[in-house]
Amino acid sequence: MAEKKVRKTGIAIDCVSTFMSEPSDKSLRMKILSHPGELGKVRDAVELFALKSGFDEKSAGDMVLALDEALTNIIRHAYNGADDQPIEIEVTRQDEKLSIVLRDYGCVEERSHIRSRDLDDVRPGGLGVYIMNECMDSVEYVHAKGGGTRLTMKKSTTPKRSREKKNDE
Repeated sequence: MAEKKVRKTGIAIDCVSTFMSEPSDKSLRMKILSHPGELGKVRDAVELFALKSGFDEKSAGDMVLALDEALTNIIRHAYNGADDQPIEIEVTRQDEKLSIVLRDYGCVEERSHIRSRDLDDVRPGGLGVYIMNECMDSVEYVHAKGGGTRLTMKKSTTPKRSREKKNDE
């Protein structure tokens, strides 16, 4: 594993990942192992990218929360807790939208089985999918060629409520 430091706007991000591209204005690519210790580095890199892409702190925080939930689900469910499996992460900015694509090579779950538990069922865990859907504008799972899953989450710099209000007019 290569260790790399990326410095942007005075913030240092240590990335002990298999691969991290130099962030450009339009994209950030990372390949990590499914180890929980990697998640903080990914969160920091994506938050910085979102802020530099024009998102406010709340929106950037929402994206990071959704990303963390998605990565945790990959580790827990696709890889059954194995901490040495690959996860590819690509974050791209196009106009006023940010897209986060996560690719795993683990167990494939039927789309109908990927859901949150009932919110009235108060207990720890089981809300990751709900949180991802609340934090992002869209969340889409597809079976990837060669096995595994490709998860795409998108968010616009324009808050969801403002867009909904505009559409109602």
